[in-house]
Amino acid sequence: MNSTNTSASFSLGDWNVKRLGYGAMQLAGPGVFGPPKNHSAAVAVLREAVELGVNHIDTADFYGPHITNRIIRDALWPYRDDLVVVTKVGARRGPEGSWMPAFAREELTQAVHDNLRHLGRETIEVVNLRCMFNVHHPADGSIEAPLTVLAELQQKGLVRHIGLSNVTPTQVEEGQRICQIACVQNHYNLVNRADDSLIDKLAQQNVAFVPFFPLGGFTPLQSSTLSDVAKRLEATPMQVALAWLLQRSPNILLIPGTSSLKHLRENQAAGDLQLTANDLGELDSIA
Repeated sequence: MNSTNTSASFSLGDWNVKRLGYGAMQLAGPGVFGPPKNHSAAVAVLREAVELGVNHIDTADFYGPHITNRIIRDALWPYRDDLVVVTKVGARRGPEGSWMPAFAREELTQAVHDNLRHLGRETIEVVNLRCMFNVHHPADGSIEAPLTVLAELQQKGLVRHIGLSNVTPTQVEEGQRICQIACVQNHYNLVNRADDSLIDKLAQQNVAFVPFFPLGGFTPLQSSTLSDVAKRLEATPMQVALAWLLQRSPNILLIPGTSSLKHLRENQAAGDLQLTANDLGELDSIA
């Protein structure tokens, strides 16, 4: 593996976090619903992530629901001073595991308090408003009312910074008129490139962009070109996909998730993978 560390760090609210973080979604049961098969193994993955230098963990109290936040608390409380835990509100789970909007004032307020209680915190570093006008992708709709609720909770000291998730560029602009936006979290990876322009604009504003499903999500990225580049670099395709994101823009923060110690270590090692201009050209052709 050609090694030059590109992970470095980037600002997220008041903190500089390492650009390779960890996403806790996969610590819950199948379909992000119910408990994991092995609670101790989930705790071990979180502790190993922090040992490897991760100081940015992404979660949500609707993962499980309530499962991942409790595991994070079991594994990492009392928290290190430099550990930034980012959560999401705006969604809830149905009894059969469906994903539903939870945008009402009472729902958002309850969600923030649930996150605080299950994580064991007095203030949440960053809360992302997860927009649910469409469950699967950004869709038009005003975010003024729910974002105003979060801004009020921020003024009360329960939330330190506010971000947005699953949003359109128009919604980002609307949000920035209401409060300071610390980060934007959207679906983006080597294949799904719809937010190219948004990423560049946020980089100019020094605002973090956090791609979810950086490795394809429930359907992992597959490409013969990706595999060929990985073979040449003596790396895995997923390591190359992460390295591409790190070199795509300095404001990109990664939160690849896994319940496997092996995959966690492989993901973190992607920060030491340097892609050449030729590699990048081949990978860019996939989109």
